[in-house]
Amino acid sequence: MIISNRIKNQQLLWRAAFGPMAENSAELDNISQAKLWALLLESSAKEPTKITVTENLMDGLVKPPKETSGGEESTTQNNAIKKQIRERSREDLKNLNIRWLEEMINSESQLREKMSLFWHGHFACRVVNSYFQQELLHIIRSNALGNFGDLLKAVSKSPAMLQFLNNQQNKKSHPNENFAREVMELFTMGRGNYTEEDVKEAARAFTGWAFNIQGEFIFRRFQHDDGSKNFLGRTGNFNGDDIINILLEQKQTATYISRKIYRYLVNDKPDEQKIAWLSSRFYNNKYDIKKLLEDIFTSDWFYAEKNIGTHIKSPVELLAGIRRFIPLAPDNDNSQLLVQKVLGQVLFFPPNVAGWTGGRNWIDSSTLMVRLQLPRVLSAKETLNISPKTDDDVSMGQMMEDRVRIKKKEAIVARGGAASINWAPVLKIFESVKREDLSKKIAESLLQSPSRVPQQVIDNFVDAASREEFIKTTIINLMSTPEYQLC
Repeated sequence: MIISNRIKNQQLLWRAAFGPMAENSAELDNISQAKLWALLLESSAKEPTKITVTENLMDGLVKPPKETSGGEESTTQNNAIKKQIRERSREDLKNLNIRWLEEMINSESQLREKMSLFWHGHFACRVVNSYFQQELLHIIRSNALGNFGDLLKAVSKSPAMLQFLNNQQNKKSHPNENFAREVMELFTMGRGNYTEEDVKEAARAFTGWAFNIQGEFIFRRFQHDDGSKNFLGRTGNFNGDDIINILLEQKQTATYISRKIYRYLVNDKPDEQKIAWLSSRFYNNKYDIKKLLEDIFTSDWFYAEKNIGTHIKSPVELLAGIRRFIPLAPDNDNSQLLVQKVLGQVLFFPPNVAGWTGGRNWIDSSTLMVRLQLPRVLSAKETLNISPKTDDDVSMGQMMEDRVRIKKKEAIVARGGAASINWAPVLKIFESVKREDLSKKIAESLLQSPSRVPQQVIDNFVDAASREEFIKTTIINLMSTPEYQLC
């Protein structure tokens, strides 16, 4: 199979970003992968602007409000205040979710945001405190393309992670092993590369790591175990920074991270030979994330047929990709939160400490149906006429089912589940394409899967009344196929 220049560029944009933007899709036939990679690097070079949705909420979330009077009335008042603060924090988390999703869709820093989504899953953290989550997100976005060691240390000292993994309760007299265990199992070396004794000794080193009422990292030296520790064959009076440095000295850490990034960016089926090469260079380059990505995206094997169209889009990738190709403004932001929830990936709410599993776990009979209906729902206000062209005598009442489906779409629109679409940049992509070549060109622009939707199937669903309607309905229908779930 000969892989076209467009398919290769779309491979790069789907893996290093969130898919082609309508405005630049037409250029993908001619630009080289080297030039496109250079543009991705350049556009993500500047420091990200912090996404701010909340102020410091520590007073209400770490300690109860000061009592102004005694008795049952005061307790009731304090409980009401704390409940109000928690509700406000949940609302702020929703806003943080939407604001970051908008960055993924519209920001020029596509590479930075794509890797931030990876690290968001790698350093999975689920706390209701919106201020903590906001600060952790800024750490991740700021370091997403930098040095893994710097990112690891900053995340490990964030109040969000210290709270989530219970290190606030890790004290000299009562060690808590949760934080130390996850730093090794999930953040660095992976399970099976350390002993239970290593966990216990590392936990002792992390005693005293905590945060104050302002949400700042502090070291409580009187709660720290300053005795000698034995960790991964080393002996010394180690503290938390020492433990992290020792973990970074282990080549297994480079291998673990390289394998996980390979599965995220290249193929869910690991190629151990390629991973060994990547991890060796990652380690020798002192954990430079950008150089690791360059090794991946400038290699010939990244664009090999076996790696194209094999990645199942995560819910966030799917939603962002649709919105990048067909610029749309949702009628209701809550609908985007609902899509994330139904499809199983709500930003800032990972299922557990290991994050989202990904791969085939994104798809089951329920989520697949929602995925296939999503483009039609989003475009329902403007494409309500999308339905099979059938003869009701032949289809035995199927046309009635089609009318019911359209009624359902109208109900979705009424509830704010649809969006307003700016079709102008999309139509411009295909302005020089001959009418008879439109279906093929649109399919090449949307589908990375080696399989193709039969032309007859497309023709049965599109509106051919005008060139504009043909393009619109073809796009929506192709986005509603199983093939579009792959990139």
